[in-house]
Amino acid sequence: MLSANEIAGRLTDVNGRIARAAERSSRDPQAICLVLATKTQPADAIRAAYLAGARDFGENYVQEAAAKRGALAGIEGIHWHLIGHLQSNKARQACNLFELIHSLNSERLAIALNKVRSTPPVRVLVELNLGGEATKTGVAPEDAERLIDAARAHVEIAGLMTIPPPPPEKSRPFFRVLRETRDTLAARSGLKLSELSMGMTDDFEVAIEEGATIVRVGRAVFGER
Repeated sequence: MLSANEIAGRLTDVNGRIARAAERSSRDPQAICLVLATKTQPADAIRAAYLAGARDFGENYVQEAAAKRGALAGIEGIHWHLIGHLQSNKARQACNLFELIHSLNSERLAIALNKVRSTPPVRVLVELNLGGEATKTGVAPEDAERLIDAARAHVEIAGLMTIPPPPPEKSRPFFRVLRETRDTLAARSGLKLSELSMGMTDDFEVAIEEGATIVRVGRAVFGER
C-alpha cells in the first residue's frame, strides 16, 4: 500500500487531469464524479483517500464491500458503487451496500432488486458490452432498449455503463457510441439517462471528452495492486 501522502498526491493529480479534460470539452469539472476503484485495496487506503477528499468508492464484489464498509463504519459521507457484475442471489446484500449499481444486465436482476426494495427504487446503470466480448457481461447495444423497457418498472435507470475492449488508446469510438446510444435511448424511452459511467485509469480523460459523467479510477490513485 502507498502511504497516505502518496495517495493524497496522486488523487490531487487525477482531479487535475479530470478538470483539464473537462475544460478541453467545455464541460464543468464538477459535473464529473470520480469513483475510486478499490478492488483488493485495504480499508486504510480508502481511509487515506477519504481524508484527502474522495467520497465515491467502487467495489467489484459484494462480500469485499461489506467487509470494508464494516471496517470504515465510523466514517460518514462515503458513497459506495458496485462496479462489478452482480448475481441475482446477491441482490439483497447489494441493495443494503450500494447507492448505485453500474452493472444491470438482465430483467431478472431488476426484478430481484425490486423484490428487496421497491420504494425508493434501486438506482442502476445498464451495462452495455459494446465490443461483443465473451469474457465481459453486459447486453449488446441492440438489446439495450428492450432491457430498459422491461426493467424500468422495477428499478430507477439512471444511465449506461461500459468497459471497452483493449487497447485503451482505441477506446474513444466506444465511448462515443455509448454517448450516442444513450441519447437515442433517452429520446425513445422518455428517461433522462443522465449518467454515463465510462473510462478507467488508462482512458478516463478521453471518456470525459466524450461525455462521461462518472469515471472509475483505481491504479492512478492507489498504485499497482
